[in-house]
Amino acid sequence: MTPLSQVEPTGTSPVDLLAANARVSDDRGLIDAFGRRAQDLRISLTDKCSLRCSYCMPAEGLDWLSKDKVLSDDEILRLASIFVGLGVTTIRLTGGEPLVRAGVAGLVRRLATLQPRPGLSLTTNALALADKALDLAAAGLDRVNVSLDTLDRQKFLELTRRDRLSDVLAGLQAASEAGLSPVKVNAVLMRDMNLREAPQLLQWALESGYQMRFIEHMPLDAQHAWTREQMVTADDVQAALTSVFTLRPIGHLDHAPAESFEVLDGPGQSHWRTDPPRVGIIASVTRPFCRDCDRLRLTADGQLRTCLFAHQETDLRAALRAGSTDTELERIIREAVRAKPSGHGIAAPDFRQPDRPMSAIGG
Repeated sequence: MTPLSQVEPTGTSPVDLLAANARVSDDRGLIDAFGRRAQDLRISLTDKCSLRCSYCMPAEGLDWLSKDKVLSDDEILRLASIFVGLGVTTIRLTGGEPLVRAGVAGLVRRLATLQPRPGLSLTTNALALADKALDLAAAGLDRVNVSLDTLDRQKFLELTRRDRLSDVLAGLQAASEAGLSPVKVNAVLMRDMNLREAPQLLQWALESGYQMRFIEHMPLDAQHAWTREQMVTADDVQAALTSVFTLRPIGHLDHAPAESFEVLDGPGQSHWRTDPPRVGIIASVTRPFCRDCDRLRLTADGQLRTCLFAHQETDLRAALRAGSTDTELERIIREAVRAKPSGHGIAAPDFRQPDRPMSAIGG
């Protein structure tokens, strides 16, 4: 577990935080033992994916969840309603690849009726986005995050084991035209594959009107092959970008996981369409932001995870299907959030990677 000194605001002790909790004991918000308020819920719709990214899963895929284990739309809506009642203000739909699940637009439409209405976003590989962007926007989806690691067709094939780059680019354009903005593009850089492409990706995003974000490769691969030595760090990304662009640090905005930088100048500047021109780096490993974490995750099979790297889960599906009332489910959720760890502990010598890979947890 990460030491508290690494996850608390400077000058704030655990005693002070717990005292603050006591002062807001009548607040319906989800506040953990370290004073963090959970407001962002990631709901995984499926563990299945239409790509086979080499840093995420083996070429043959994984043993997918059976249909009876996956939450139904009604179950997702009920749990989401409870979370919104407990102070969740944003919901992101994830996977696997969420768009391989049938009827996503219908689920979005139902989620958009929750009161108070949460912000609704979706993380996707965009293979099916060109066909679904308009329906998703009409249903109430606010924006999308698209995973894209390279603009080179051959590298895309090597990384994803699918020759589908043109579909991703078409999906991005459709999302932009449908008003699902800001359209954010997430890239994971691999040292021997696409690190040198970072400036090109940023220039393309600026000229296309997308917000580019680079994400450190995290120890969440199904193969458990991740090593810190091979990982491209935030420093590596900054070095690659600043060799071409001038960046000004802005910091983390509104509890966002990305550290933001204003892009002051660089190639193709007269053609930039993003306003303001920014780039983000999500450095979960080397620059952890655990002390400001406001996220919870609900897996496709109804397990509540309070930390992406947790080894403990709370089974909301079992409670739901056993007939628990909303009040009982609220109590279970509060207890789980109260026990949220101080940090992910990746730097600890005894760190152990979660058994579930990212595709089964939900991003």
